[in-house]
Amino acid sequence: MGTARPRDEVPAPQFGLSVAPTARDAEGIVALARLADDLGIDFFTLQDHPYNAAFLDTWTLLALLGGVTQRVRLMANVLNLPLRPPAMLAKSAASLDVLTHGRVEMGLGAGAFWDAIAAYGGPRRAPAEAVEALDEAMQIMRALWQPAAPDQQVRFAGRHYQLDGAQPGPPPAHRIGIWLGVIGPRMLRLLGRQADGWIVSASYVPPDDPGSLVRWCAYMPVVVHLSVQR
Repeated sequence: MGTARPRDEVPAPQFGLSVAPTARDAEGIVALARLADDLGIDFFTLQDHPYNAAFLDTWTLLALLGGVTQRVRLMANVLNLPLRPPAMLAKSAASLDVLTHGRVEMGLGAGAFWDAIAAYGGPRRAPAEAVEALDEAMQIMRALWQPAAPDQQVRFAGRHYQLDGAQPGPPPAHRIGIWLGVIGPRMLRLLGRQADGWIVSASYVPPDDPGSLVRWCAYMPVVVHLSVQR
């Protein structure tokens, strides 16, 4: 369940950067992450488009940034679920969270550029299937992040993902929040039920139309953290 807040409680604003992991700018990205860390920026996030030949792998770069920063929280913005199995995402996120002493959050997307995803061997999902797969993925990740006994196993029989006696661990250093980069009524209802935060482009909630945010949020049964990016 998402971390609901009373509707009259306004959290303090936080600030972050969304960066494209272009290979030609690798040294500049590292320098920017260090600067963000020094300046007290809250989040440093990397886009994830594995099919883009100009982009480095997002998780690999996040791991490097975790080693050169001390305070800034790290997140993908957002991970391409159809090309990244949720059990392995859970393992990668928990591992990096341990190594960075609790500075990792999970930014997750259901997929969008289906031709490019299919070209990389991923599934081509209909809208309803994308909602189902995202729901299953969050359940799997939450299950694998829970502290477990040495012989405990996790089983999950979903339509899109299955676990057959998976051994969880190591657990993350803190409760990893799941932020979704989604839009649309069905996705936002799922977000309100299961996620902790919403990453949305300013094109969907333009500053000159504050009512747009209210309209989208009406689909969420609880209030979650919000990140609007330009």
